[in-house]
Amino acid sequence: MQYQYPHTIENGGGDTIIFKRLVKDPAGDWLDIEAIVEPGAGPPMHVHHRQDERLTVVQGKMGSQVLGEEPKYFNVGDSITYKAGEAHKFWCVGNERLVCKGAINPAHNFEYFLTGIYDSMKANGGKQPGAFEGAWLLNRYRSEFDMLNIPGFVKKVIFPVALFFGKLQGKHRKFEGAPPPLA
Repeated sequence: MQYQYPHTIENGGGDTIIFKRLVKDPAGDWLDIEAIVEPGAGPPMHVHHRQDERLTVVQGKMGSQVLGEEPKYFNVGDSITYKAGEAHKFWCVGNERLVCKGAINPAHNFEYFLTGIYDSMKANGGKQPGAFEGAWLLNRYRSEFDMLNIPGFVKKVIFPVALFFGKLQGKHRKFEGAPPPLA
């Protein structure tokens, strides 16, 4: 999938990501990003199994938590790197919008996955993706991503049912041309 840069996605719940450019690199393509998070907002606990995420605060204050650790706080100029496989979340602390610049390395399917999740969240009022879209994206790209805030029961019971009925209704057609998952 080819995007025009900058490519902006917004989830309707206070999170915006601007993919500024895809940098072609012999060691692996990576994404130059900017994240804008409104007060009280931020992505839930999640993991990207194959991508490192580096963020530097350029405005506001960021709260951050790695699974199993106490929250930490970052001010303007501070940076954090979440290593591939490290479950984490971050959020905007205080009343000033949080703006971070950073990189996702290597890019793999990060942009496609998040674009689908954010589009579905926005269509669902900004709280969570729709059952079919969430199930389809998390199932297809399970080698790259997981959202830890989704209960196991939902992933094991509700998602397969949503996929079955969604496919019967033709909802899967919106994902035609999706990039292949990593093996």
